[in-house]
Amino acid sequence: MYRIIGADGREYGPVSAELLRQWIAEGRCTAQTRVRVEATGEWKWLGELPEFATALVPPKPFPAAPPSMAERASKKIPAGICGILLGALGIHKFILGYTGAGLIMLLVSLVGGVLTCGVAATVMWVIGLIEGIIYLTKSDEDFVRTYVDGRKEWF
Repeated sequence: MYRIIGADGREYGPVSAELLRQWIAEGRCTAQTRVRVEATGEWKWLGELPEFATALVPPKPFPAAPPSMAERASKKIPAGICGILLGALGIHKFILGYTGAGLIMLLVSLVGGVLTCGVAATVMWVIGLIEGIIYLTKSDEDFVRTYVDGRKEWF
């Protein structure tokens, strides 16, 4: 038999080990609950008693709810607008998490644009424009399937 100090500071008991396990399952007792085994008379933390170790294992948390379609498609509009307005710089690629493709567009536009008198930057701008339009015209489901789940970096 056991005695416990409740959350209200009052002493309860004697209670059986079975009732104590039930209180643990209900969350009324934790590893930090003060408990005294009637035979010993010594107060201990409930977590120190080996007979309750398995009962005190915290339950596994519920898995987080998967993000909604709207949350998963939240980058569609910013990426589409940046693709149309700033396509040559690859900003829309960075928004979608395609760092490599974004760096390629940025470097081709800046370095290649200087070397080709702006032709390379124009090509990158046209690619960005087309991709921005594609992003904005797709449904949320198609956008998520293609660019979020499918990780399609180009067109």
